[in-house]
Amino acid sequence: MKQHIVLRALKLSDYILETRATVRDASKIFNVSKSTVHKDVSERLKAIDREKYLQVKKVLDFNLSERHIRGGNATKEKYRKG
Repeated sequence: MKQHIVLRALKLSDYILETRATVRDASKIFNVSKSTVHKDVSERLKAIDREKYLQVKKVLDFNLSERHIRGGNATKEKYRKG
């Protein structure tokens, strides 16, 4: 694996762990696609640093479990403003 990809995967994982960010948030900060973030932290990171992968997986699983709540709140806010 190329060195810049390894570094990006590690930086993304550090950011997600520090901020509890979603894949979408991380993609905006690092100016890469959501698919790239997801592939870096769910597939590539597993081969690079298994321990960090497991920590990031917990954050991503938590974010996934709350996704329906965030969506409901966004819709609620949209119609409250409109």
